[in-house]
Amino acid sequence: MFDAALRRLIDPPLDAAGRRLAAAGVSANAVTVGGFLVGILSVPALAAGRYDLALLTILANRLGDGLDGAIARSVGPSDLGGYLDIVLDFVFYSAVVLGFALGRPDHAVWAAFLIFSFVGTGSSFLAYAIVAAKRGVTTASRGRKSIYYLGGLAEGSETIAAFVLICVFPEAFPWIAGIFGAMCWITTASRIWQAVQAFGD
Repeated sequence: MFDAALRRLIDPPLDAAGRRLAAAGVSANAVTVGGFLVGILSVPALAAGRYDLALLTILANRLGDGLDGAIARSVGPSDLGGYLDIVLDFVFYSAVVLGFALGRPDHAVWAAFLIFSFVGTGSSFLAYAIVAAKRGVTTASRGRKSIYYLGGLAEGSETIAAFVLICVFPEAFPWIAGIFGAMCWITTASRIWQAVQAFGD
C-alpha cells in the first residue's frame, strides 16, 4: 500500500549507494544472497526469544533487499536477479514467522495462519506476473523490475512494519498476525479481481 510512496523517499539514497557498490564490483545477486543469509539468522534469534537480535537481522535483510535493487537499476536488471530476489524474499518472510513459532509454540496457530496468508499474497502476485509476461504487459509503477509488480494492501512496507511490531511487542503476536493476515487476504482477493478484469475473456 505504501511501497510506491516510500520508493520516492528511499530510492535516491539507495540508488547512490547502489552505483558506488556496482562501481566497486559488488553484484546485485551477491547482496541478495548475503542479505538472505543474514535475515535467516532471525530464525534462531526469535526461537531463543532474542527479539532485539532478530530485529537487527530483519532490518539488515531489508536493507540488503533495497541495495540489491539499487545495484540492479545501476547495471540493468537480470532474470536471475529477479528470480533470486522474489524466491529468497518469500522464504525469508515465512522463516521469520517460523522463528517466532519456534520460540512461542503457544502462538503456533497464529503463525500458521500468517504463513497461510503469505501463500495467498505470494501466489496471486506471481501468477499475475506470469500471465502478464505471457501477454507482454509491463508496468514501471514500482520502478524498473524483472517481472510485473502488482500492488495491494499488504506489500513489502507493511510486511516490514508487521515484523518490527512482532519484535517490539511479541506478546501481541496473535493480534498482529490476525490483522496482517486479514490484510493479506484482502490483497489476495483484490489481485484475483484485478486478474479477472485484466485477463478475463
